[in-house]
Amino acid sequence: MTLRKYQNHTPLLGKGAFVDRSAVVIGDVEIGEDSSVWPLTVIRGDMHRIRVGARTSVQDGCVLHITHAGPFNPAGFPLLIGEDVTIAHKVMLHGCTVGSRVLIGMGSIVMDGAVVEDDVIIGAGSLVPPGKRLESGFLYVGSPVKQIRTLTDKEKAFFTYSAANYVKLKDLHLAEGYDQI
Repeated sequence: MTLRKYQNHTPLLGKGAFVDRSAVVIGDVEIGEDSSVWPLTVIRGDMHRIRVGARTSVQDGCVLHITHAGPFNPAGFPLLIGEDVTIAHKVMLHGCTVGSRVLIGMGSIVMDGAVVEDDVIIGAGSLVPPGKRLESGFLYVGSPVKQIRTLTDKEKAFFTYSAANYVKLKDLHLAEGYDQI
């Protein structure tokens, strides 16, 4: 089953949201309007909440989880993702906050308590360590990530282009009668 209730929390999908039938979404999860969750992704809101904003694409093989509350972190960390975010293939997001208009490159990892501000590109294969803050308007790459340079206007324009492209793609899948769940 793609959408799984856990401890009285049933995942909620916004209008026009798409979840591939091979993805698994569990518990306290809300996926925003026109967002898409692609094959083999796991979004597990079993011990804290996960919120995904509108027009956000969570691509194939991603893992989205939280940091539970406990003796080492009394409040835990939810996973909060803004609008118009492109999360590329095999990204792992764990108990972090991602702003709006962000591109997270393939195979990247963003760890507990990290904050990615709006309008950021994280290069493929990057590691954002626990508690790290990535400032708006920059490209970051590496393991651990380092701020490389200011984003160009063309790169900034790509955020909404990419988001709109994935909205169109998920609409094409739905138009073909794809029974998502």
